[in-house]
Formats: sequence, C-alpha cells, structure tokens
Amino acid sequence: MGNESTEYHAGSWNELSDLLFEGAWQADLGRLRSPWVFRGQGDAGFDLTTSLQRIGPNFREVESPLLRAFRRYAHRSGPGRSDTVWNWLALAQHHGLPTRLLDWSYSPYVALHFATCETGLWRHDGAVWCVDFAHFNRRLPEVMQEVLRSEGASVFTAEMTADCADAVPALDALAPEPFLLFFEPPSFDDRIVNQFALFALLSGADTVMGEWLRKQAGESLRRIVIPADLKREVRDRLDQTGVTERVLLPGLDGLSAWLSRYYGYRSRE
Repeated sequence: MGNESTEYHAGSWNELSDLLFEGAWQADLGRLRSPWVFRGQGDAGFDLTTSLQRIGPNFREVESPLLRAFRRYAHRSGPGRSDTVWNWLALAQHHGLPTRLLDWSYSPYVALHFATCETGLWRHDGAVWCVDFAHFNRRLPEVMQEVLRSEGASVFTAEMTADCADAVPALDALAPEPFLLFFEPPSFDDRIVNQFALFALLSGADTVMGEWLRKQAGESLRRIVIPADLKREVRDRLDQTGVTERVLLPGLDGLSAWLSRYYGYRSRE
C-alpha cells in the first residue's frame, strides 16, 4: 500500500469499525494488541498542525519564551518531583498552551468522539488519523531506541525522553532529519486517563506533521474519512456505548457539554 492508498472513506459503521481495528490482531499473542494510535478531527480538511504553528508566523521564536513563562507562573501547579521539561510541556499542552505536541489516543473510539462531537461541523466530513507508532520507533535516533530497549517499553514517558534530551533544542539536535516520537504524559487528572491519551512530538518545530506523515509513513499511516451523512449514526452509537464528554472530560464542564449536545441538536438541515 503506497502513500496514495492510505486514505479510506467509510461507507457504514461496520466498515468504519473494521478499518479502525485493521492490523490489531497479534498472532503471536493470540490477542488484539494494536500498534496503532488515533487522532480524530471534526473536519477532514484540517491538517495535523500544532497549536504552536497556528499561533502565527513567529511561532519558532516564541516556543521557548512561552514554555519558560508557563513554568514561571504555573510553578505551584507544576509536575512536582518529576520536574523535567517534558513533564512541563505535557502539562502546558494539557491546559491549552500552544506547543508542538499533538494529542493522540490508544482508543479508536476516543478518536471517533473528537471527530463527531462538534455539532457545528456535522455538515463536514470528519477524519480519523491512524499511525503505527512501532514503525516510527524503529526510525528514532539510536540513543532513543536504546532507551526503549533498556526499559522494555513501546512508548516513552517524559522521564525516558529526558534521559535522551534535557531540553527541546537538545532533542532536535539528536538527528539531522525530523523524527516522530510518542510519549505518555503523567496522569495529571482523570481526563488523560479516560482518554487513553498520549502525545506525538515531531522534532523541528517547522515541520507540519500531516505533510510529513504523508511523505514518510507509507503503510504506517491510514486516514479514514467519515462522511458527513454518517456522523449522526456514529455519534449515536458512541453515546450509547458511553464514549461521551461526560466520561472523557470528567467534571461539570464535560457534563454540561454532553447534555448541551445530546439534548440541544435536533436540526437535520
């Protein structure tokens, strides 16, 4: 499967489900243990750009000052004893600071939620991006692969990333070409836990992840388009199985978002 064949259009719920779980069966284990991670977007026309890249043309110059100021002013809410820059970066991303991180999930249904939860985008096709993280682990700089091997791990923690690089520029300097790593953030709150969350980080702030993946990933990338006229059925199935804002965004804000969407959207126009 070449780059041109990595995009699929799901015609039904069953087809969508099959596409999301394709490649999950591990014969040596006799279990479904997928090496894929997922990111849902409400508009298939959106690319995988980071919040840092969307901040404006000077995003390269403001990356370090943004994180430095966040650490200074958020000190009392900081990550505690594990005071690595990667824990701080994860905390900043979690609370809405523009960073080069992108949110992903181990759960295809969590990704489907974020592809269908915005009713204002129901007239647009949505998309779920699927990436084989094991493939990109094999393309990491050798020092990072060695850390994974020594830990017997399949993804990084913030502390493991710090063992390879103690700052963002040091990570960028590990290889001349961009590389993609995934790391699990600390469980700052139930939202991260319930969303089966992890972050993707592409070295070099300039590179647009979607463009890079389409050029580099080959069979390790799938992009599944959810037609606008299928979104309602997907949304109803997710609501019935409990994949809602009430669960994924625990607290009164998530409860209100779920109730507003569930009871408030009736128009089929």
